[in-house]
Amino acid sequence: MHADKSDLPERFLSELAQLKDQGRFRELNCAAKAEAAEQISSKVILKGEPLVNFASNDYLGFASTIDASGSRISGEYAFGSGASALVSGWTTSHERLVGEIKQLEGTEAAVVFPSGYAACSGVISALAGPDDLILSDQLNHASLIDGCRLSKAKTRVFAHRETAHLERLLKDSRSSFETVWIVTDTVFSMDGTIASLEAMSELAKQYDAWLVVDEAHATGVFGSGAGMLAELGVEARVAMKIGTLSKAIGCQGGFAAGPQLLIDYLVNRCRSLIYSTSLSPVVAEQAADRIQWVQEDEGRSRRVRALASRFRRAIGAGKALSLADRLQVENEVPIIPVICGDGSDRAAIEASSKLRREGFWVPAIRPPTVPERTSRLRVSLTA
Repeated sequence: MHADKSDLPERFLSELAQLKDQGRFRELNCAAKAEAAEQISSKVILKGEPLVNFASNDYLGFASTIDASGSRISGEYAFGSGASALVSGWTTSHERLVGEIKQLEGTEAAVVFPSGYAACSGVISALAGPDDLILSDQLNHASLIDGCRLSKAKTRVFAHRETAHLERLLKDSRSSFETVWIVTDTVFSMDGTIASLEAMSELAKQYDAWLVVDEAHATGVFGSGAGMLAELGVEARVAMKIGTLSKAIGCQGGFAAGPQLLIDYLVNRCRSLIYSTSLSPVVAEQAADRIQWVQEDEGRSRRVRALASRFRRAIGAGKALSLADRLQVENEVPIIPVICGDGSDRAAIEASSKLRREGFWVPAIRPPTVPERTSRLRVSLTA
């Protein structure tokens, strides 16, 4: 099941109600694109009403009207949004993108961020309160780790994919905290491994905790584009799904998808959303197009998954699992780490340099991005 209003912690509902009572509840106002002539006179259309726009930070008018030489442009969509989403930077292009994300992810609501980093760090730091506990996988992406640090919650780290360790932490600590958030990547960016999502979901249900997952490296590739949760059929106790538009979708930006209550909360409390200029409308349109393509044609995702499996077999890195084993899908993750020699920085750099001389660009990944003595080549495949 997806999270709904009745399941979620009461504090979100009560805090939003308090903001409404104070007249401080904020929502996104969608500005329709104006005709070219209206753009020149700084017009926007809000709920069908043409208004002169004194809310944008587009001081020189470059975002949608003229190029650097002063000539008028003829593009259909603005280059820049001109302001943060809550001021005047939320457009029909962003609304269209949100609609495609909701359809892809099967959620009630969604919101778009200017980057995946902003989405991950912002969502975690906004949702987790001072009376909460965050349980975070040891190998989570830096953006999730920073979100944990920015939050006022207590954070404890469990060993990578070790659900027994996670359960011990839940058993020892659950009663001491109002809400517990289990935070994890679904596909780990430097290891190509998959989180133990089924077991984590069961533990979250058993201990009345909530999952917040980052689908950055699974969106577009698995689960008919929706990600690894959809691929494995794991939706229970998932409060929020975070994703990116800069990887398989091939654009820029990030998103959060979940129940309307939590999206409303992010709009009112998430600093990386509130205080960042919103995504370019041109990028939003392109991302919406690509999400449509992903849903209509899975040919590219099938191809890159097949190539990943083939590559692993060729280098002897394929996992010897039965087709019935859910981890068989790890063979199809298009991230293949190759630990070089003794795992030293020098070994990884030498291997990368040798490959470059042969015409291949495979960067060496070293600490602190990966643990000490695990320097590696990270092979990333495309369709």
